[in-house]
Amino acid sequence: MAPDKFAVFVLSKTAGYRHESIPAGIDGVSQLGLSSNAFTVDASEDASRINVENLSKYAAVVFLQTSGDFLNKQQLTALQAYVRGGGGFVGIHCAAAGMTTEPWYGELIGAVFTGHPEPQHGVLTVEDKKHVIVSGLPRKWEWFDEWYNFDSNPRAKVDVLLSINEDTYKGGNMGEDHPLAWCREFDGGRSFYTSLGHFDEAYKDPKFMDHLLNGILWAARRL
Repeated sequence: MAPDKFAVFVLSKTAGYRHESIPAGIDGVSQLGLSSNAFTVDASEDASRINVENLSKYAAVVFLQTSGDFLNKQQLTALQAYVRGGGGFVGIHCAAAGMTTEPWYGELIGAVFTGHPEPQHGVLTVEDKKHVIVSGLPRKWEWFDEWYNFDSNPRAKVDVLLSINEDTYKGGNMGEDHPLAWCREFDGGRSFYTSLGHFDEAYKDPKFMDHLLNGILWAARRL
């Protein structure tokens, strides 16, 4: 590995719903590492790799479409130690639907998934154009996805990056303020979460992948 490169670990273990787009997501993140020449990627379904020794190799950990109770207590404790030691965390889409009975994990993500309507077009608003994770996106961004609802609005504790106007689609239940992507300094580390990314096509879309790349770089403290 080049001296300036860092390593990223992608975990895609599912203990609940499994997204068909997981292979596309793994390939997409791997391609980001190659195209940016910024990082290497190790991807696995093996949650036993969430241990203190293994995580010490990585500047950022990506939970890609993880679902259900996919970590045991020991693994969750290792993830906590990693974050508290300054590690970077990235959660993509269904990561918000995992470990729902673990309050610390819910705080790491920022909110807990509660449901979604049928996939459809909607219009996203970039809330903080100065933030590097969304600086390359248009202020208003039409996108096709599963639009997640959450158990609470995380705005008071995170930096909201993207929100959606519920008037532009059917099935939202969070009202006038509906965040969908955010980041925060959390418990010693950095956490970035985006609820976008249900479909394979997302992982070949330049705008979404720029959003994801900058999220990984930010979480890893390279931006």
